[in-house]
Amino acid sequence: MPLWLQGILESAQAAAISALLVGVALVGVWWSDGFQNQTADALARLAGQVWLVLHGVPLNLSFNDGPSSASMQTGTLHVIPLGLTLIPFLLSWRAGRRLARASYADQLWQGLLGALAIYAAAGLGTAFVCRTQAANANLVLGAVVPLIPVGLGLIVGARREAAGWGRLIGVDAAHWIARTSQHSRWAGSYVWAAVRAGLLAVAAAVTLCAVLLVVDIGWHWSDIVAVYEGLQTGVVGGAVLTFAQLGFIPNLVIATLAWASGAGFALGTGSTVSSLATMVAPVPAIPVLSALPVGQLSWGVVALVIPVFAGALGGWWFLREGENHFDEWLSIKVRTRWFTAVVSTLVLGAAVGLAAALITAVLAWLSRGSAGIGRLTDIGPDVLTSAACVGAEVAVGVVVGFAAGPWLERRPQEFQREADDD
Repeated sequence: MPLWLQGILESAQAAAISALLVGVALVGVWWSDGFQNQTADALARLAGQVWLVLHGVPLNLSFNDGPSSASMQTGTLHVIPLGLTLIPFLLSWRAGRRLARASYADQLWQGLLGALAIYAAAGLGTAFVCRTQAANANLVLGAVVPLIPVGLGLIVGARREAAGWGRLIGVDAAHWIARTSQHSRWAGSYVWAAVRAGLLAVAAAVTLCAVLLVVDIGWHWSDIVAVYEGLQTGVVGGAVLTFAQLGFIPNLVIATLAWASGAGFALGTGSTVSSLATMVAPVPAIPVLSALPVGQLSWGVVALVIPVFAGALGGWWFLREGENHFDEWLSIKVRTRWFTAVVSTLVLGAAVGLAAALITAVLAWLSRGSAGIGRLTDIGPDVLTSAACVGAEVAVGVVVGFAAGPWLERRPQEFQREADDD
């Protein structure tokens, strides 16, 4: 079949499967009387709105908090459940692989264009049909925003199948780099290695924070169970509630990273939850929020070690990568080795810390949001504060890891051999 038609079919499958999963979850809640006076038509509109939120589309809310029309309040619901957003991403990743398998490098755009067009139409149609007086989505955002996770999934999947950008877009990156000057290649290798070291440091910090979150949930498990029992959701309702909370686990992990860095995160306007200080008002009856660390934590400052340790891993990795061309260039210009070693290490820490800060800023921006109701218009870590804290702490760790790397790399036999030679 034509590639554009195959792209339409593949993308339509992804949209239908993700919508079906949302529909099944809401029907389960409806079947267990989780909704009061909810008709099938209203349930279908709610499913469409949840599908839009799952793709990152903000919803405009309107609600009354009093008996008169003057008490009408408005807000914006914009919280991206990153765990659930993985569903359309992975479905699009599969579609991208299938399209790349069926096309040549100069034809892939046809399939991708068809896939994106049908998904934009699905988002536009859902935003138009599922509008209510209480909640509605901007039609343009409903068509465009879902293309971000879907487009990324298509590109990553096609790249995975093509095993290189050359076959994917017809441009040989290695050949293009080979045409540049040697100094440009060295500078590019240094910057690229610093970016990868920053990515490694953030990945290590996120992994450690995920372990910390699991330990914290286990420690407060009895409190979480008590909230479940108080809600009396039943088996189906409890399963759906648990599934929804799992969808926000990546958001909670990123919030834990902000907490460990000292920047903290907000759970409502005026609140702060960090390893250094905690000030939070009563929170909604959501079971996982029972695991929030509250009160004065004398041991909270120990959590600052997490991003520093992750930065040390990044600095050690950079040493093993052997791409410290700035140090080589500086050693040629200045003959005082202790000076060049100190300066190049500090510059490396700043470069990797900057990369880690930019990556953290993106993660914090994705994980924060607004529930659009009352105080809960500010949820999640502050982008600039989290990026600055994580970047600075990773930079310190990079300096430590890079400086200690030579001793970590050398075997005990080598130390003994040098001692014998002396």
